[in-house]
Amino acid sequence: MTQSVTVVMAQINPIVGDLSGNTDLIIQAAQQAKERFSADLVVFPEMTLTGYPPEDVLLREGLYPQVEQALLKIASEIQNIACVVGYPMIDELGERFNMAAWIDEGTIRASYIKQNLPNYSVFDEQRYFSAGNQPCVVEFKGIQFGLLICEDIWKISPAAQAKEAGAEVLLTLNASPFSLEKHQDRIKTLQKRVEENRRPIIYVNQIGGQDELVFDGGSFAMSADGEVCVQSPEFKDDLSPVRLLKQADSVIMLPGISAELYADEARVYEAIKTGVRDYVNKNGFPGVVLGLSGGIDSALTLAIAVDALGAERVEAVMMPFRYTAQISQDDAAEQAKTMGVAYQVLPIEEAYEALEKTLHATLAGTEPDITEENLQARIRGTLLMAISNKTGKMVLATSNKSEVAVGYSTLYGDMVGGFSPLKDVPKTLVYRLAKYRNTFGEVIPDRVITRPPSAELRPDQTDQDSLPDYDTLDEIMRAYVKLDKSPQEIAAMGYDETEVRRVIRLIDRSEYKRRQAAPGVKITHRAFGRDRRYPITSRYCE
Repeated sequence: MTQSVTVVMAQINPIVGDLSGNTDLIIQAAQQAKERFSADLVVFPEMTLTGYPPEDVLLREGLYPQVEQALLKIASEIQNIACVVGYPMIDELGERFNMAAWIDEGTIRASYIKQNLPNYSVFDEQRYFSAGNQPCVVEFKGIQFGLLICEDIWKISPAAQAKEAGAEVLLTLNASPFSLEKHQDRIKTLQKRVEENRRPIIYVNQIGGQDELVFDGGSFAMSADGEVCVQSPEFKDDLSPVRLLKQADSVIMLPGISAELYADEARVYEAIKTGVRDYVNKNGFPGVVLGLSGGIDSALTLAIAVDALGAERVEAVMMPFRYTAQISQDDAAEQAKTMGVAYQVLPIEEAYEALEKTLHATLAGTEPDITEENLQARIRGTLLMAISNKTGKMVLATSNKSEVAVGYSTLYGDMVGGFSPLKDVPKTLVYRLAKYRNTFGEVIPDRVITRPPSAELRPDQTDQDSLPDYDTLDEIMRAYVKLDKSPQEIAAMGYDETEVRRVIRLIDRSEYKRRQAAPGVKITHRAFGRDRRYPITSRYCE
């Protein structure tokens, strides 16, 4: 006799701490799964009830009664369909656990404790949770389902334990953040688990932005042969059905709908757009404002903001000075008009002269240097923050990762802002993203992309007056920051060792600036901030 079970992967966008709203999302998704697909079982991401990562919200004692009430509401309101939901639990001894609950027929039939608690990169689950050590297998409509949570599937033991306990299908709940190569890493890892256990796996991931993290979704179902039978879209709320057939002693996964995945630049662009949209919306800002300089960083930031929020919620401000080229002013005005955003020009000459006059006696006898350059940037930052205070719009910072790495930005100047979309985007990738964005509507003027980059803080200035060319800088940065290579190892890659040591020194000395920078979307395997934790005060050198 053949038994059929339809499992729906529920790829949703919870908000951290919004237990009431997240509970409603879960109930609505389960009802839709039943109505649209006649689903028997719907599986949600890791920590669905609280959103992920809840960080020190987990330390609030008042959280756990709310979790219990939410589970009771789900159990009572979801009818004629089973669901698997992620949540945190605290026991009578005060230990906390990362859990998955199997809810069916008005009750929690079974629960599973996550065994492997990641404590690297952006993860610090061992700060909050104790680990489990037992498998959890649930018989449902003739099929034995084993439960796993995120990091468990990256290790050998939990899947093997579930198989040993009788699991015929593995369900894994995930809150796996985006990075450029992550989706292929997930596929390869699950193929290893399938090869070891010969069991189908259903992998459900959340979507949406949470502070610096972006979750890309991309949930998928893999057969016991290692083939992806169902693929959910990236960066979208989605319900994807997976049909399982129980025949004799085996479970067959039938092919289903597979969404087309993004190419590299498109995937990064969607990640940043998602991060901006959710940071602004989840924190209740009415819109954003940014300085539009006529350069490529602010041009790309404007395009992302409009695509994420709509032109009506974006304001751009050009703040020219005596060193601002006319073509920069023309290009900024052209892009603002093309994208349909509110746009104004606020010259800073008078403000600069007033401050220069105030500082005249203090700075007397000194030659003009970076002090006067930074004064221009700080005036612009002050103007943007004034607009933000008056309108409630959040300032978007426009610095890229290459600048942030070596401190080529002004603290309290062009670094001001509530969110920094390009914070983890190297300059060379900024150019690629700008060209990509223009492929579906040219909104960034071509000469913004082709002109030599300049901060325009002194006559005839270019970035390469102070920095190596960006191809070189980005590779040195990648080797030092991502790969932890020594100066000698980086020089052996074909770079001048003196230049390598200068870049490394700039990176290390600029940590104090990065600690004061706005949060921004993490897109690489190793971003500055919570991903790379380096001391500000340090005399270590190589």
